[in-house]
Amino acid sequence: MTNYAVATRRTMYFIGVTTTKSSIMKVFPAWAEHLRLNAELKGIDFAPNSDRDAYRGAVSFIKSDPLSFGALVTTHKVNLLKASRDLFDDLDPYAQTLHEISSISKRGDRLAGHAKDPISAGAAYEAIVADGHWVQTGGEMLILGSGGSSLALTLYLHNKAAEGGDVPGKIIVTARRDASLDEMRTVHGNIGFSLPIEYRLAPTPSEADVVVSELPKGSMVINATGLGKDGPGSPVSDAVSYPEDALVWEFNYRGDLVFLDQANAQAEAKNLTVVDGWVYFIHGWTRVIAEVFDIDIPMSGPAFDELSRIAKEATS
Repeated sequence: MTNYAVATRRTMYFIGVTTTKSSIMKVFPAWAEHLRLNAELKGIDFAPNSDRDAYRGAVSFIKSDPLSFGALVTTHKVNLLKASRDLFDDLDPYAQTLHEISSISKRGDRLAGHAKDPISAGAAYEAIVADGHWVQTGGEMLILGSGGSSLALTLYLHNKAAEGGDVPGKIIVTARRDASLDEMRTVHGNIGFSLPIEYRLAPTPSEADVVVSELPKGSMVINATGLGKDGPGSPVSDAVSYPEDALVWEFNYRGDLVFLDQANAQAEAKNLTVVDGWVYFIHGWTRVIAEVFDIDIPMSGPAFDELSRIAKEATS
């Protein structure tokens, strides 16, 4: 088991796979200065599907170390919680529904786990999709990939529909494996998912192309597969044909973003709105930082725009 060094100043951790390669390592110091956090960010890298004791060791250390304030968790969200559930005093409703955590924080002697992705995905979605878009266009939403980020967005839309908000008339989710779709079906079934949804198996880019071609005008196509960042390529082929006036959202903001290039190639001819994952990245981190350090960070407006500007400058 790893022996962690006792923190000598307020510290937040980034639990991932190759944390030193992330832009956040350049962004966090600039944000910390701007927000007056007097804190640093340290990476903790685990191979995917690491040993249970490795996850427990990290969580136990954060829980017991006075100046370790919390963490953002990627990749290991499900396995970390499964290995260390008994170490947490509180889990938020999304964490209980998804059986995963993306954020660890402390309040006094209580350790809390949060699943922030539905909130982050929702905030990024609201920045892209104009209010009234769905009722005006009659478009549908296609999410390519059925992993955690896809599920998070569908949960956000489920809650928005319950509040009477403008949501797609239909959601289509694709995956390359039936098992992945089954996991999403199970969660949706448990919560009584409130939107019309279709689960489609699309093992190859050409099969995904077919699903895209069936979409009506004004629809939204999302790459939530990780292809382009976590792996090479795109979930669709170069022969894909987007519907007119579509919104095309690439969840990734860095990497060889083939999906983004494919959409941009048709943007003028099809009047597409093409967006990368930068705003999602900003929301993902600021939601967790706000939780870990118990501070208010607005999700829109001048203060949020300033944080985005600072991040751009730090990574340029």
